[in-house]
Parts: sequence; C-alpha cells; structure tokens
Amino acid sequence: MSNVYTVSQINSYIRHLFEEDFALRAISIKGEVSNCKYHSSGHIYFTLKDKDAGISAVMFAGNRKGLKFKLRDGQQVVAVGTVNVYERDGKYQLYVKEITDEGEGDLFRRFEELKSELLEMGMFDAEYKKKIPEYALKVGIVTSPTGAAIRDIMNISSRRNPCVQLYLYPALVQGEGAVSSIVSGIHRLDAMKLDVLIVGRGGGSIEDLWAFNEEAVARAIFGCNTPVISAVGHETDVTISDYVADMRAPTPSAAAELAVFDYEKFLEKLRNIKYTLQKNVRNHWIYKRSLLENLTLKLEKMNPQKVLFDKRQQLDTDTDRLKMLIERKLMFEKHRLALAAERLNGMSPLKKLESGFAYVSSGGKNIKSIEQAAQGETLDITVCDGQIRAEVLEISDGRENDN
Repeated sequence: MSNVYTVSQINSYIRHLFEEDFALRAISIKGEVSNCKYHSSGHIYFTLKDKDAGISAVMFAGNRKGLKFKLRDGQQVVAVGTVNVYERDGKYQLYVKEITDEGEGDLFRRFEELKSELLEMGMFDAEYKKKIPEYALKVGIVTSPTGAAIRDIMNISSRRNPCVQLYLYPALVQGEGAVSSIVSGIHRLDAMKLDVLIVGRGGGSIEDLWAFNEEAVARAIFGCNTPVISAVGHETDVTISDYVADMRAPTPSAAAELAVFDYEKFLEKLRNIKYTLQKNVRNHWIYKRSLLENLTLKLEKMNPQKVLFDKRQQLDTDTDRLKMLIERKLMFEKHRLALAAERLNGMSPLKKLESGFAYVSSGGKNIKSIEQAAQGETLDITVCDGQIRAEVLEISDGRENDN
C-alpha cells in the first residue's frame, strides 16, 4: 500500500517547492487589477489578470509604505513580489512588495468610454429620473434566484412590510447570456406595470459585475417606464447601471429598504395624522362655537325688540331724571321767589304805612313836593287802615320851622 499523507503535509511540501524555485522568489507580473479590497487590517487583497487568466495577490500593510497611489479595479500595474502557497487553503498567490502603475486596464477603458458616451447623450441627467414611490405595493426584482441578493431583499421586505408583493425574474447576472437575460427581465417586469423595479446582484469582481456595465442593460433601464433602483455589488462598486437608474442603492439590502416602506412606521404616521386631524377638527369646532356665541351675543344686542326695550328703559330713566331736575328746578325757583317776595314785601308801601307813613295823592297823582299842591286843593291821604280826604289850608316848607 502506498504512503498516505495529510492535506497539511501536501500543502507544506508544495510550499517548499515554490520556495526553492528561484524564479518565483523575486518575480514581476504585469496585469489588470480586479476585485480590489482594502481590509480593515491594512492589507490589500486583489486579483491580477490578463485576458486569459488571473492570479490572487495580497499586499500586506507593512509593504504599503511604498505605494504612492490608491489601487483600484481596472488599473494596469506591474506587481513585484513572491509567488508562494497559502497552506491553509492550499492555493498559491502573489505576495506583493511593490506596485507600479502602468495606466488603465482594458475593462476600465471600456467602462469610461461607455460612461462618457451615455453622459453626452444625457442618459444620466436628473430630468429623466423618475421618483421612487413612497408606498410601493408591487416590487419587481431582476436578479439571480439563488444568490444572496434575493434572500436579503426577501428578508428585509418581509420584516418591513409583509403586505408588499415581490415579483422575481430569475436572471443570469454574470457570464455568457447575462446581458440578454437582464434586459429580458427588465422588459418583462416593466410590462406588468409594477410600482418599482430592483435590478442588481451581490458583490463580486469587476468581471462578475460587468453585465451591468453593458450598453444594452443601460438602455433597458433608461427606457423603463417603471422607476428603477440599481443595486449592484457592494457600496464601493459603481456600474453604468447605477448612473442610468432612477436611484442607486449601495447594496441589494439597501435597495429593499428604499423600495419597501416600513409598515409599522406607516401605521405610526397614520396615527399621528389621525391625532393631528382630530386635534385640528376639535380646535376648529371650538373656534367656530366661540365665533357663533359671539355672533349670537352681537345679534341679541342688535335685536330690534331688545333695542326697543333698551330705548324704553333709557326713556324711563331719562324721564325720571327730567322729573327730578324739574322738581329740583321748581324747588329752587320757589325758594328764590320766596326770597324775592320777602325782599319785595320789605320794600312795599303798605309796610311803610304800617310804620306811620302816609301816601298823599291828588287826582291819582302822587304828591311828593309842596310845589305839587295848591291851597284849597283837596288831597287824598292813604294810611295803613284807610283813606283821609283833606283840604290844603296852608303851604309852608320846612325851613321856616327851622328858624
């Protein structure tokens, strides 16, 4: 029986073969960068390829000091390093120490050329972007039926809103026939007049994602009547489909978040709207009731019957006040008349007569002076209790008596 070896022994043996090969210990390889990933540890993992083959490569963080540019997919580079075996996985890879930029790779040039062409045609313009509906109920999906993308979309959709209907077109998303399959899926779902479409796939190398960089797929998305969300690869992957679509999602999971509205948040929003509506109706009703009460009071004030009643009441008040003023005026005038009468009474000739004075007249004419009387003339003398008729016997002035 031949010797039996463990996997570790075989991988270790092969690694020693690689290490003993002088050509592989210091080698320069020219190729195009693909599937480039910057790890959180600082290491850079990528594939170096040409049109016929590819080799896995890694540049450890300690060797990045000499890297003067950011490594990205599509670059044409010369990588200097060592080819050896990674024993755990049993695969060989290039351990890179230096990288020199040789310009753009073929795929990257094709990407930029198509991007510039479609940009010049206006297919990326914002004016052609359709709005993604806020409350979509029918969501179409063009992707692989077996990939992680559809599982993520289904899980998120079920969690956010189980009422939303998903329509899957099982498309090829890489390799031969992928472009025509994706285009057919877009046309088929667009004809169903759904609310929104998700077109995409999970992550991969630039070659894996290349179907979404083809002009036919871009034109199918641009001509779609249904709003389209592009969800190709990971957050750092950007394709032509992302530029043409109405909205780009960094991942298929994010596309599901954008396309499927959250049912619980929707209910909460409805509850808030209901509360706000009830509050507004209640406030409006209170305002209208207050307005009605004010108008009722105003109408009552303007009521002819009430106005007449108020005028009558005012007339009664004014009448009582006028009577009071008249009585007060009459009392005042009576008092003033009594004073005048008393004053007049004090000046009355009768009062004088009662004091011993007499009133002398002749023919109704008051005799005030001796010059008004003549000897032998008859005079009427009025005293307090009657009248005396006398004849003038003698006239003399008072000066003679003084002498």
